Amino acid sequence: MPVRLDRAVALVTGASSGIGAAVTRRFAAAGAQVLATGRDETRLAKLAADTGALPLVADLARPGAGQELAERALAETGRIDVVVNNAGLGWAGDFAQMPPADIDELLALNLRAPIELTRAVLPGLRRHGGHLVYVGSIAGRLGVAGEAVYAAGKAGLDIFAASLRAELAGQDIGVSVVVPGVVDTPFFARRGRPYHRARPRPVPADRVAAALTAAVVQGRCDVYVPGWLRLPVAVRGALPGIYRSMDGRFGGRS
Repeated sequence: MPVRLDRAVALVTGASSGIGAAVTRRFAAAGAQVLATGRDETRLAKLAADTGALPLVADLARPGAGQELAERALAETGRIDVVVNNAGLGWAGDFAQMPPADIDELLALNLRAPIELTRAVLPGLRRHGGHLVYVGSIAGRLGVAGEAVYAAGKAGLDIFAASLRAELAGQDIGVSVVVPGVVDTPFFARRGRPYHRARPRPVPADRVAAALTAAVVQGRCDVYVPGWLRLPVAVRGALPGIYRSMDGRFGGRS
C-alpha cells in the first residue's frame, strides 16, 4: 500500500542518530507529522528543533516499552499511519565471549521491541490503513561471523515481517523490509568494534533513508541498499554450496 506522507503521522524509532534521524528529516520534509523516538534526549531535542518532529524519549529494550510508546504516541496525535521500526543495537566478537546480559538486550531491542510495537499499533492500522517498515540487515539474510546474535535477531525480524505481510494480505496495510549493508553511522563504534573492511564501503545513512521513504510512498516490499546486495542473497538461496565457498567474502567478519 503506497502512502501519501503529506497526510501521514509517522512514528520513527531509533531516531537519535543514523538512519532514524535521516528518515525523520525526509519524512518531515515531505510533510509528515513525525514522532521521533530514541534514547538520547539531547539529540532528539536537536532533531525536533531542526525538523518540527515531536520527540519521545524511550528505551525500547525494556519489557512493555513498545506498548507504552504506542500509547504515548496515540495520546499526542490520535492516530499513527506509518511506523518505522529502526531502533537497533549491535555487538561484535566471538559468541562464546558474549555476556548473557548483552544477548538479552540485543534480542529485546532488535526483535521483541518491533514485535511488541507492531502489536500495539495494529488495531489502529486495521481501521484506517497504513504502512509498517522494518529496518533489517544483510547480516540477517546472510549471517556474519562475529555477529551471531545480531544476525539472528535481524533474521527473526525479517521472517516476522514476511509472515505479517501474508497475514495482512488484502487489508490496507503495507509491510516493507529495508535491508542495508554497511552504513556510515555510529552503529559500529557502539557495537564495540569499528568497521575495518575495505569493501564494501559504507553508504551514507541518508541513502538508506531515501530508499526507505521510496518504499513507503511506492508500496514496495523488499529494498536492498545498495541494490547489488540482492546478488549474494540470491546465490545463497539458489546455490548454497557455491555461496558457502564464497562465504568469507560476504559473511566474514566486518
